[in-house]
Amino acid sequence: MKPSNYRWIIIGMVFLITVINYVDRSAIAFAMPILSKLFHLNEEHIGLTLGAFNIGYAALCFFGGLMVDKWGSRKVWLIAALIWSVSIFSTAFAAGFAFLFTVRLFLGLAEGPNFPALNRVVGDWLPSKERAVALANALVSVPLALMLGGPIVSQLAIHFSWRGMFMILGGLGIIWAPLWFFLFRDFPEHSVHVNDAELSHIREQKKVSRDISEQAIRKHQHASSPGMWRFLLTNPTLLSNDWAFFVFGYNLFFFLGWLPTFLSKSYGMDLQHVGMFTILPWALASILLYFVGHLSDRILKSTGNLRLSRSYPIWISQLLGALSLLPVIMYHSLSLSLISISLAVGFNMASNSTFYAVNVDMIKEKSGTALGIMDFFFAVAGLIASTLTGFIVQLSGSFHGAFVLVIILNLTSVFSVLLFHRPDNSTLEKTTRTSHAF
Repeated sequence: MKPSNYRWIIIGMVFLITVINYVDRSAIAFAMPILSKLFHLNEEHIGLTLGAFNIGYAALCFFGGLMVDKWGSRKVWLIAALIWSVSIFSTAFAAGFAFLFTVRLFLGLAEGPNFPALNRVVGDWLPSKERAVALANALVSVPLALMLGGPIVSQLAIHFSWRGMFMILGGLGIIWAPLWFFLFRDFPEHSVHVNDAELSHIREQKKVSRDISEQAIRKHQHASSPGMWRFLLTNPTLLSNDWAFFVFGYNLFFFLGWLPTFLSKSYGMDLQHVGMFTILPWALASILLYFVGHLSDRILKSTGNLRLSRSYPIWISQLLGALSLLPVIMYHSLSLSLISISLAVGFNMASNSTFYAVNVDMIKEKSGTALGIMDFFFAVAGLIASTLTGFIVQLSGSFHGAFVLVIILNLTSVFSVLLFHRPDNSTLEKTTRTSHAF
C-alpha cells in the first residue's frame, strides 16, 4: 500500500496559521509611525507598547506548552487563534497608549501556545528524520510572513487606514480556526485521512494501534519520562539551546519591532518605502531557513550526528549574523545598511528549525513543554529587545548602541553552543539510563 501524505497537509495548515500569527504580531510595527504621531508616543512609549506583547507571551508560552502536552494542539490552538484574532481586531479601536498596551498584552497571552503547539504537532506527526524538514517548511512562514506582510500591511494601512488594517487582519485567524478543528487530530492514529502505510512510516515501523485513546497515549508518554523536569531545567545542551534561542529572539524582535522606526528616523523613509525595504531581509531569511532545515536533516541522515546536524548550523549562523552587522555601526549608508541588515536577518533566521528539532530529538514525549521553556526565553528576549532599544535610542539619540548590543549577544551564543551544545549525548533516554546505572 502506498503511504498517504496527509501529514504534509497538516504541516501546510501549521504553515498557514504561523503566517497569520506573525503578520498579526508584526502589523503594529508598520502602523507605529502613524500611531506615534496620532497618540504623541515617544521612543519609550513605543518600546513599552511593543514590549507589552512579550509580557503576555512570556506569561503564557511556558504554561501554553504544558496545556498543549495535557490537552493537545487541536483544542489549544483553536482557542488561542480565536482569542488573538479578537485581540488584533480590537486594536482598531485604540485611542491611546493604555489601550494599545492592553490589547498587545492580550495578543501576547493568546499567541503564547502557538509554537509549543507547532513543536508538538511535528513531534507527533513526523518521523525523526523528517522533523527538521517539516519544521523548516512550517517555520519558513515566519520570514515569509514578514517579507509579504511588510508591503501588504503597509498598503492596507494606506488604503483602508490603520484601523481598517487591524480589522482585516483580525478576520484571518477566525477563518482558520474551525478548519483546524475539523481537519486535525492530535495523533495520526485517530485521523481517517492517514492510511496504515503512512502511520507505519510516521511511527518508524513500530507496531501501532488505532484503537488506543488520546488519554492512553498521553498517560503512556508521561509515565515514560522519569526525571523529566530535572532534565529540562538542568541539561547543558537544552540550556545552551535556550540561551541561543534567547539571542535569536532578541535579534528577531529587534528587527521586527524597530526596523521600520530605524529606517524612518535614520534615513527619513516614509511608510510605503519602509514596507518595500523590508522585503529583501525576510526574503533572504526565508531562503536560508528552508535551505538549512533541509541541510540539517540531510546531514543527520548521512551521519547520524546530532551535533553536526543541529549544533553547527546554530553557532555558524549566529556568528555570520554578528559579523554582518559591523558595517551598520561603522558607516551611515542606506544601501550598505540594506545589504548588512538583510544578511544579518537571513543568517540569524537560518537555523530556526534546528532549535525546535533539538527539543523533539531530545525529549519527544514532552516536546511541547520543552518548547514552552525555550519560548519563555524567546519571549523575555523580545520584551528586553523591545523596551531596552527604546531606552537606548531615547537616551543616546541613535541606534548605534542597540546594534552593538545585538552583536555582543550573538557572540555569547556562539561560545555557549560551541562549549555546551552536545545533543548526541544528552537525550532524556540516555540520561535516565546513565543515572539508573549508578
